[in-house]
Amino acid sequence: MTVHNKPRFRTVDITLIGMFAALMAIGANITSWAPFLQVAGVPLSMQTFFAVLAGLLLGSRVGAISMAVYMLIGIAGAPVFAGFTAGFGVILGSTGGFILSFIAVAYFAGKIVENKKGSPTLFTFIVAAFVGLFMNYFIGTNYMYLAMNYWLEVKMGYKAAWGVMGWFIIKDIAFTIFASVISPRIYRAVNHSYQARQIDTTTKVT
Repeated sequence: MTVHNKPRFRTVDITLIGMFAALMAIGANITSWAPFLQVAGVPLSMQTFFAVLAGLLLGSRVGAISMAVYMLIGIAGAPVFAGFTAGFGVILGSTGGFILSFIAVAYFAGKIVENKKGSPTLFTFIVAAFVGLFMNYFIGTNYMYLAMNYWLEVKMGYKAAWGVMGWFIIKDIAFTIFASVISPRIYRAVNHSYQARQIDTTTKVT
């Protein structure tokens, strides 16, 4: 019988999971600290940006877990969702699908970077970031349509649901491009630092 060891969390993984969960909370309420970050009265949330960044930098597994931790913290009662809201009721609301989508955003963005043989290029990061953005809008908008029409009992057409998201798409595209551009250098620096620590540890043990 073959025993498969489960991948263990490094201390740095746990630290990064907590850090990105905190960044998501800040990104959800960025306009509370910077009220000028609005377009036509629409708050510019940075959650999609941080979810994409989590996948690009942490990888599919750790990135997705960091987003799941953020969601669970909010469900448990900490006011980390948009508007400093909390609780399972937010997940059942019209924007709950976007919170759920962040897990998929980080997972798929991270998986694309991981599957690139050798050192991932800028193009790889751009593709990965936009796949993450697609997952965010696909899951979030479809969930919003279903929530409004089936359990919130507010009639909304499918085209109207996507029309609402038109207020946010330009902002999210800009942030997604920004995330993909800054990620390669951070990614290589973090990996180089980790590999150096591994070599140093191996040398000391030897």
